[in-house]
Amino acid sequence: MKHYPPEFKADAVALYRSRPGATIKSVAADLEVNTETLRNWIRAADGRRPGSHSAAQPATSAADSAEVTASRKRVRELEEERDILRKAARYFATETRW
Repeated sequence: MKHYPPEFKADAVALYRSRPGATIKSVAADLEVNTETLRNWIRAADGRRPGSHSAAQPATSAADSAEVTASRKRVRELEEERDILRKAARYFATETRW
């Protein structure tokens, strides 16, 4: 049985969560760890027992909710800026004849 440092476990869980379409099996294969081992780390990070199948959702505070709202607003602003810059780049690309 291998011993993994807590940092590795946390990074593995974060990697799994950062890939929306990924499966536990695929991430475990990428990290060369057992699928059940990764599954247990994810459950432990969620505060569940390894044998438990209930999906307990962590409580969100008002501060977390406000932060999510502000982040979403900032993402929309950045997407709008990106679209404007893309249009400007296309305009200047057609105007410039090198």
